Amino acid sequence: MGELASIAKLSKRTIDYYTNIGLIQAHRTKSNYRMYSEDVLSDLRFIEECKHMHLPLDEIKRKLELKSKTNMNTGEVEKQVDVVTMHMKQLHNEISVLLPLIHHLDQKQMSDLSKKLNYESSTLIQSLASLNS
Repeated sequence: MGELASIAKLSKRTIDYYTNIGLIQAHRTKSNYRMYSEDVLSDLRFIEECKHMHLPLDEIKRKLELKSKTNMNTGEVEKQVDVVTMHMKQLHNEISVLLPLIHHLDQKQMSDLSKKLNYESSTLIQSLASLNS
């Protein structure tokens, strides 16, 4: 667990908590050590991304379960498309509120804002702005 915590840049306590609530799975060795698969590191990164989006842990768990499914029926896929579409509409509405404010920023304020945004955020805002025009 210590090695995984170090690689994932999380505390052992966090890894233990995620294991206890079922977000990640560990396999026990004969000497009762926890062993984690390589997929767990990917899951931990996904969990942290979801937490940055302020998703509740039960929603994160549901997303991890969907992510691990190899086949979903058409109804499940349609439901997920509806959920993503709803999230996109919410983001579009939020961007619509922000765009007029962004247009009124001076050069220094824009520079400061740009430093806070990562590439994906900037690209998303530009894309949504073009849809809004």
